[in-house]
Amino acid sequence: MSLLIPLLAGVLAGPLPPQSPDTACQVLNPRNVPVAGRKSPLDSVTFAVGGRPVKLCYGRPSSRGRVMLGGEAVPYGQLWRTGANEPTIFFTPSAITVAGIAVPAGAYSLYTVPAAGEWEIILNRSIKQWGEESNYTAGVRAQEVGRAKVQSERLAKPIETFTIRGEPAGAGAVLVLEWEQTRVRIPVRPA
Repeated sequence: MSLLIPLLAGVLAGPLPPQSPDTACQVLNPRNVPVAGRKSPLDSVTFAVGGRPVKLCYGRPSSRGRVMLGGEAVPYGQLWRTGANEPTIFFTPSAITVAGIAVPAGAYSLYTVPAAGEWEIILNRSIKQWGEESNYTAGVRAQEVGRAKVQSERLAKPIETFTIRGEPAGAGAVLVLEWEQTRVRIPVRPA
């Protein structure tokens, strides 16, 4: 972890955003939405692409008896921050491709548009807006790097808490998003 923080400092153009001590992920509204006690805890995953660490930070909402994907909270066909609270953000020290989208080294937000059979993946240079979809303004949209579509799978056993994990895949990885009865696989490769 101590090696990752200087790496991330070099990736970002400018100073690191406010940090959570356990994950080195940005916390945008620490006074209004402190990390301690959040219903959707801040989490991170680090995976290798081309032998270099890529770190992804996200909020982990739980269903708690509600229908989330395709329900009122995360309706199909509408933009989603792909987590809770701050936007889901990843940091890459080198150029990669995400679902076929060319991504230079840097920090990016990850949004999605879920649907029953496929999800649209949206990568954006803007990382400072609060993650709610209403904050995805025309100015934020103008910073999109690209969009791509990936298929979703139905799970037999439901997952209570939204989870993102990385699975090795050759020189790259597959980002696996799982929640309720849905799994989405996003290929990440060296550029």
